[in-house]
Amino acid sequence: METREKVVKPGIGEKTKRWFRGFGKQWQLQTMILPGVIFMIIFNFIPIYGLSLAFKQYSVTDTIGGAQWIGLDNFKAIMADKYFWESVWNTVGISAIKLTVEFFLPIILAVMIYEIPWAPFKKIVQTFTYLPHFLSWIILGGMLINWLSTNGLINEVLKFIGINAHGNYLLDAGKYWNIAAWSDVWKEAGWGTILYLATMAGIDPTYYEAAEMDGASK
Repeated sequence: METREKVVKPGIGEKTKRWFRGFGKQWQLQTMILPGVIFMIIFNFIPIYGLSLAFKQYSVTDTIGGAQWIGLDNFKAIMADKYFWESVWNTVGISAIKLTVEFFLPIILAVMIYEIPWAPFKKIVQTFTYLPHFLSWIILGGMLINWLSTNGLINEVLKFIGINAHGNYLLDAGKYWNIAAWSDVWKEAGWGTILYLATMAGIDPTYYEAAEMDGASK
């Protein structure tokens, strides 16, 4: 009759020794990641303490630790505000538009650009589509203000072609969803297009040839 040997699990002291032995074998690599760990502790973990302000009566003259603890009173005050649910609805609506459009539009643009046969024109289109991604919202916000104001670019173009100008689009609450959503699409869709183009460029051309021989359409 066979007897099974009892497996003895290493204790905490043995695990600690193993850890230090492993660390000693690759201390150079561990030292290289140390600045990143310190960065995360300072800028990612320590600021979490500031979340406690949501449960305190805080003013600019107080410290985080010295502010009075009031529990959920701040949340009750926010939810009692008459504009709270309207703000939630606006956030959900704008986010839904951005998520939907920013998912499909980069794919459509990538396919359209990929099918352009003239390489110089393709590069020009690529540049103009992803350039807004590298501009800050301060710059793009100033551009939108100039374009959508009463005497902005859009109204001047409408006047030129004989259409009555609307006024300041940014002051029209009914147009805010579209302005907020499509301005973000304008900024980020080109970057997503570049990522899809890079993936499409890696497809083996023999797949297209095989599909064409099998009678597949474009």
